[in-house]
Amino acid sequence: MAGKIEYRPRICFAVFFISILQGALLWAQPVAKEVCLGCHSVPGLQKIRDGKTVSLQIEPASFDQSIHRAFECTTCHSDISQVPHKPELKPVQCDSCHAPSVKAYKESVHGKARAQGFKESPTCSSCHGDIHKLVARSEPSSPINPKNIAKTCAVCHADAALVKKFRIPLVRPVEAYLQSVHARAVAAGKGGAVCTDCHGSHGILPSSDSASQIWRARVPETCGKCHANVLSIYSQSIHGEAAARGVRDAPVCTDCHGEHRILMRTEPNSPVFAANVAGETCGGCHSSTRLSEKYGLPLDKVAAFKDSFHGLALRTGQITAANCASCHGVHDIRPSSDPRSHVNKINLPKTCGQCHPGAGTRFALGPVHVTASASSSPAVYWIRLIYLWVIFVTIGFMALHNGVDFLHKARTARPAIDAPPSAAERMTKALRWQHGVVMVSFVLLVYTGFALKYPEGWWAVPLLSWETQLGLRGMLHRAAAVALMGALFWHLVELAASPVLRAKLRGLLFKRKDISDFFQLQLYNLGRIQAKPHFGKFSYIEKLEYWAFMWGMLLMTATGLVLWFENFALSFLPKWVSDIATAIHFYEAVLATLAILVWHFYWVIFDPEVYPMDASWWHGKPPAARASERMAEKDATSAAEIKPNELPKRDNK
Repeated sequence: MAGKIEYRPRICFAVFFISILQGALLWAQPVAKEVCLGCHSVPGLQKIRDGKTVSLQIEPASFDQSIHRAFECTTCHSDISQVPHKPELKPVQCDSCHAPSVKAYKESVHGKARAQGFKESPTCSSCHGDIHKLVARSEPSSPINPKNIAKTCAVCHADAALVKKFRIPLVRPVEAYLQSVHARAVAAGKGGAVCTDCHGSHGILPSSDSASQIWRARVPETCGKCHANVLSIYSQSIHGEAAARGVRDAPVCTDCHGEHRILMRTEPNSPVFAANVAGETCGGCHSSTRLSEKYGLPLDKVAAFKDSFHGLALRTGQITAANCASCHGVHDIRPSSDPRSHVNKINLPKTCGQCHPGAGTRFALGPVHVTASASSSPAVYWIRLIYLWVIFVTIGFMALHNGVDFLHKARTARPAIDAPPSAAERMTKALRWQHGVVMVSFVLLVYTGFALKYPEGWWAVPLLSWETQLGLRGMLHRAAAVALMGALFWHLVELAASPVLRAKLRGLLFKRKDISDFFQLQLYNLGRIQAKPHFGKFSYIEKLEYWAFMWGMLLMTATGLVLWFENFALSFLPKWVSDIATAIHFYEAVLATLAILVWHFYWVIFDPEVYPMDASWWHGKPPAARASERMAEKDATSAAEIKPNELPKRDNK
């Protein structure tokens, strides 16, 4: 019949099967990027996720520049089968392409924290950036570009709240790193170490994990990736060998150089800066009581070095002075018994010769930076002990003697006495000039000398602030020494040339009468006798001071020259001579300074008879009270005491 559709079951089944197959193929075809961008390129597209507003906008231009631009959206978002897709998609699984990196991340401190539910722990996009804008590490805009890694890590590690919550022990590590020599090299494009070079990238582990790159025993290996030559030297040192044996207290790179804020050795804040090596770096272990008991390290080395000439010079800011590393080495430190050691006896002339040319083998004969004891340095030990007793007894005697005199004069009303017009000149103009030079140079020597011994004193700071640039303290000390020796030489020449002055010198010789004068003065001051002894031109007080000054000048000049010209002295003298000179120079300086303060200052300033000052050093005339007493005595320079062959042809005095 016309117009009737003939029903054929086989044809109908074939058409139905083809339609189903075509639909399935169409359903399995991936959604094109253009389709996704049709919605996700709309500005302001966003949603609320975990209480936070999250942008869903994708900039086509940025995506076309990303490293993932060749992939379709469904490569990462594999659960999208249709458009529009379901509201919540599965998290992107980066391991489909980056399996090794994802595996390392899951085993890292970050991945484990994430698995435990800590949402603050970083994910892939936290470090690499938005997956739709992700560019190669070599691109300047990449968050993991070497110049940007510190900033990327700082998002979490500079967050005070996160640091407190997770009890991260390090304080401001990123800030410290940005000041380091590594960060400065990176910023300058010279290729310095960044966070990932030391800590790793995906598999970051805590320092307590033996697999971590910053586990203590692996620190040398980690640093050695860039500093291979240093690692090979360190590995053969006493420290490197101990660390390789598992000695946890053996110093590794970070113990000496620091961790994040590693600075150049020329920077004052660096632990390996010359002035910081002894106290901060080496002293951290070698002055530790715990390590001394554990490993038998001598405790006196660091303390003795700080008090040595080198140590004192460093404490004042003279960074050119020898420090621990100058003698023992830097990375190749070995025990002194090792023939390869810089401080082995056979190598000391070469080691010390770097600063002291010509020191020779004699330099090795004396102990080096040891605390003076009867066994290690007997000469210095006994000199120190004797001087301490001499200082105590001498200054104690002076204080007692002058105290008794002051109390007697303070209780006795003394009428004002004008100096007699005929009072003889007590100090010639030449002597007054000599005294003036001594007065100025002595004060300068005391100040600059004790500034070397006690550089931390507040009074030494103004002087030592110039030390690093100019070495001002040493220059002033030596200039003052030359002036003082010049005044002494002038005095000795005048003594040799002037019979009158030699006659005065004979008046300064001790006599038996001086002993009786001493006891009579004490009895008088104590009120036991009424008559005060008459001393004549010079009393035992002035004689003691004059000869003490001459003796002190002899010692200070001799020892000072040994210390000043140490290279010459060490070329033919053993080192213990230098040690003795150092001890004598210091303790004699202490004795001289105290003697001036207690003895000389009393008799020329604080003595009630001359207060506020005996000005004979200025005009040459004696004070009124003393002139009245001594005019009754015969002058030591009278004609009776001058030999005929010593009389000058003309004497205006």
